[in-house]
Amino acid sequence: MGGNQSWAPKFILVGFPLSADMEVLLCAVFSLLYVSNLLANGMILGLIWLDVRLHTPMYFFLSHLAVIDMSYASSNLPKLLENLAKHKKTISYVSCAAQMFLYLGFACAECLILVVMSYDRYVAICHPLHYTVIMSWKLCTVLAITSWACGFSVALGHLLLFLRLPFCGSQEVNFIFCELVAVLKVACGDIWTNKLYILSSGAFILVGPLSLMLVSYVRILLTILRIKSKEGRRKAFSTCSSHLCVVGFYFGIAMVIYMVPDDGHWDEQKKVLTLFYVLFNPLLNPLVYSLRNAQVKAAFNRVLQKQRT
Repeated sequence: MGGNQSWAPKFILVGFPLSADMEVLLCAVFSLLYVSNLLANGMILGLIWLDVRLHTPMYFFLSHLAVIDMSYASSNLPKLLENLAKHKKTISYVSCAAQMFLYLGFACAECLILVVMSYDRYVAICHPLHYTVIMSWKLCTVLAITSWACGFSVALGHLLLFLRLPFCGSQEVNFIFCELVAVLKVACGDIWTNKLYILSSGAFILVGPLSLMLVSYVRILLTILRIKSKEGRRKAFSTCSSHLCVVGFYFGIAMVIYMVPDDGHWDEQKKVLTLFYVLFNPLLNPLVYSLRNAQVKAAFNRVLQKQRT
């Protein structure tokens, strides 16, 4: 962690310049959104677990997405809520490093799970007769484990590069939590290697997967257009629309935050985008998949009927 860093520095999370009353109000709003996120994703997990009709590859990957979203929000929101409630902005070096690692790990894993889900939809629509053979449970398990392993391997690389940097005393981080790029700006050492790794890992986690998904959905669209039945086209497209909505929000914001050159003028906008990313995106996923998915709604109704009997 650097020869001159035998002591543990502290970081001051600047966040947004707000009054004490506004911080209390935001704490209440964010707490409500956080609890809603846990309940909504927990409901998705419960439905998939309880209803055997949802024991398919698509919902297997959706359950992983729900776990990631719950963990993703839990990696940084509790500390943010504590700081708002206690009107303090400090975070220790160890807590900051852990927060950064978990945030990046879950974010990268979600990117890769979304790619796997697009592959699942590609096979289901473009190769429906071979779907059960191609998307075997063995392959699904391997794809899920690989997504988690690759995501946290990328995050581990960021963490190791971060730990080698020296920090000179308490530093003001112009962000709402320990976000990688914001923390690197206050390091005393050379961060060129860190920036290079951010670009390379961004290409691997964002640009590469997004390109694969675009290719998959172009082929899916061509296949749908060849379906003669209007009802068949509608049903085929409905299985992909939910995933497309989630991918659009997730990758769009992520690429703005990590791939757009940082000239110092986007700091406040990036705070808002990241806040949306952390608060609303995990809540958006279960809402999109439940409101736009007939199978999830049917499973919810079946569970309610069982409770009433």
